[in-house]
Amino acid sequence: MGEPAVVVHYRLHADFALGHPWLRRVLGPPSGLDLDADGLRVRLGPWLVTTPLSNLAGAEVSGPFSPLRGLGVRLSLADRGLTFGTTTGRGVCLRFHEPVPGIDPWGLIRHPGLTVTVSEPDLVAEAVNRIVAAA
Repeated sequence: MGEPAVVVHYRLHADFALGHPWLRRVLGPPSGLDLDADGLRVRLGPWLVTTPLSNLAGAEVSGPFSPLRGLGVRLSLADRGLTFGTTTGRGVCLRFHEPVPGIDPWGLIRHPGLTVTVSEPDLVAEAVNRIVAAA
């Protein structure tokens, strides 16, 4: 018997919270977080993180962040966590059972977590935690 299937009956899209209006032109329209039956996809400009729903381990709202730690694409040297930051406000930290590729195009560096500064961090955290609880 394999893992139980996780069923998602909705689709969630969250745009990145933007500290400056010019960021929308830089990031382009495909940037944001999508959560649906196909899994989790987070794109910030050219960077993309994808993972199946079964790999989601939980989510917590975090922040506010300092400009040095919260803006841009950043790799944590402490735990290899990845940040897609567009504002110093609040975000959501997504945790994974198995680390995922994201910062490098070859997938050599794997990340146990991804912090994203989306416009609805509470909603995203709640949706992820409901999926994890149902699994």
